Amino acid sequence: MSEREEFLRVARRAREAAAGLAPLPRAAKDAALHAVADALAAAAPGIVKANEADVARAREAGTSEYMIDRLSLSAERITAMAEAVRKVAALPDPVGESVRGTVLPNGLELRQVRVPLGVVGIIYEGRPNVTVDAAALCLKSGNVAMLRGSSSAHDSNTALVRVMQEALRGTDVPADAVQLVPGTSRESVKHLMRARGLVDVLIPRGGASLIASVVEESTVPVIETGVGNCAVYVDAAADVDMAVDILLNAKTQRPSVCNAAETFLVHADIADTFVPRALEALREAGVTVHGDERMRAYGDDVVEATEDDWYAEYLSLDIAGRVVDSLEDAVAHIRAYGSGHTEAIVTASQPAARRFVALVDSAAVMVNASTRFTDGEEFGFGAEIGISTQKLHARGPMGLPELTSTKYVVTGEGHVRG
Repeated sequence: MSEREEFLRVARRAREAAAGLAPLPRAAKDAALHAVADALAAAAPGIVKANEADVARAREAGTSEYMIDRLSLSAERITAMAEAVRKVAALPDPVGESVRGTVLPNGLELRQVRVPLGVVGIIYEGRPNVTVDAAALCLKSGNVAMLRGSSSAHDSNTALVRVMQEALRGTDVPADAVQLVPGTSRESVKHLMRARGLVDVLIPRGGASLIASVVEESTVPVIETGVGNCAVYVDAAADVDMAVDILLNAKTQRPSVCNAAETFLVHADIADTFVPRALEALREAGVTVHGDERMRAYGDDVVEATEDDWYAEYLSLDIAGRVVDSLEDAVAHIRAYGSGHTEAIVTASQPAARRFVALVDSAAVMVNASTRFTDGEEFGFGAEIGISTQKLHARGPMGLPELTSTKYVVTGEGHVRG
């Protein structure tokens, strides 16, 4: 059987499973999730052994220690994954929720209710924890998960999916509700991206090149997630202590994630006070600043920024900095170079805050708060499948409701249209 034929076989089974999963009540889905969590915890030694093979190959290939850390699983990490599944089970079920409803003048009762998307394809890089997180979120929202992780984590992902499928066999949820896309070649990814009619939506999770590739090549509808060139704007009316704290947190608390700050913009009227302190704090944290000419005037160690720096999602201890003459100039910079993820303003001026919020076109805008708060758990959603930077269907952290569509239910009493 060819790789494409094997993919179509798996995709059709996923499609059939979606029909059986969609109408299940919350109790059935929650019971299945608890079964999955228990099975993961019990199977930890076998999962770790499979993961060790992936890690060994990664080391032989010269993979960076940072990437190996993302790839690696331990008994403790698997325990945390199982607990995360239990937390998903405890979240409210969005399926069947009424979004709006009314009684029309002719007496028809109209309700818009949430329904599962169907089969959700997820393409992601070498993080096997995503395999479990994505599957759990899809199951809770009544969706089938078609998972295509990185080939570097193939043994780990295979072991995780096998454990979850075995756990589901003892529940009302179809075992085929969690599927691993067969194959490790580039072609196997293309099969998923071109499975329109079998797969309802694709969610890529990873770097800019991965997301761009999926968006450009897929015939299946795509929800763009993740790329974050986030900016912190320090307004003329900012509290300097607050601004330094927010900038430092946004850049250094976890620099390798999409909601970390990659750019900071400083109003010229506060630059003499703020910039020297900010550069000192960033320097002590090991951050390299790439600055424009006005920023470089404040520090000999500020690297000259290129045009590419303004677009950069560094995901490292680097940040681009620019001095601007107005709030409007800061917004113009963000519109020109930003990715539409998260921007922050630090200011004591309510008019400035309101204007910034009104002008900035991003999924999240922070006022006197770090960009690091753009996160499903921090927003109180309990969990997220990713952070959408597009404008259709879902925008910002995608919790369980964002993994649903809607349909209209119209109830009459023999109504006919004249």
